[in-house]
Amino acid sequence: MTVTWEEAGWEELGPHVGRCRLPVWDCTAGLVVGDGAALLIDAGSSLREGARLRGEAWTLLGGHHRVTHLALTHAHFDHVFGAASFAGVEVFGAVGLDRVLAPERAREDLRADAVRSGLDAQEAAEAADLLVTPRHHVSGEWTLDLGGGTQVLLANVGPGHTAHDLVVLVPGSPSFPEVVFCGDLVEQSGEPQAGPDAVPSHWPAALDRLLELGGEDAVYVPGHGAVVDAAFVRAQRDELAARFGVS
Repeated sequence: MTVTWEEAGWEELGPHVGRCRLPVWDCTAGLVVGDGAALLIDAGSSLREGARLRGEAWTLLGGHHRVTHLALTHAHFDHVFGAASFAGVEVFGAVGLDRVLAPERAREDLRADAVRSGLDAQEAAEAADLLVTPRHHVSGEWTLDLGGGTQVLLANVGPGHTAHDLVVLVPGSPSFPEVVFCGDLVEQSGEPQAGPDAVPSHWPAALDRLLELGGEDAVYVPGHGAVVDAAFVRAQRDELAARFGVS
């Protein structure tokens, strides 16, 4: 890297891994840097926001290579509408996510939700028209090799926040803990949102699986808000179980 994470306005989480908190919806985007390859986790809420992430990633990568892989944690506009700004990348999602995003009705619903949430109507329409669907479908776990000894684990731990929730785990080192990108299965800056596509009866179990994968010492990166620890995730799991009347 020719600039540091801090100089680029990102938060360093470990060797070759960082994240930023995007404005308006406080949505997280993550970046994992390998040798000649890089994984972006979620793409922002619009083509403009996606272009911003692409430019910042290019700077962080020193202009030597670009984002080559994109993991979409779930099918909400603030996480997927920027994906079309990353032409040519390999896109990953939980199995079934492509079927959620592909139908015209689904695109219209996402566009309408974005406008209701405050996104400019023209930006929402453009992003919906160009909506990207995953080419690679993760049904269980998928190890992705980014080169230079950098590997990440993509894990389908849902349903929960939606019917198709994907998380990304970056192994730790003696100096840094494991990093877990949780998508909106975990939220820190507000109460977890359970919309019409949520599966509340399975959400606590999804967080149990998340904690099993990450462990007690991992850093957990919510879809919205500050980085948290395992105790926070466990407390939110118990709150959700009580809220929805499940064990």
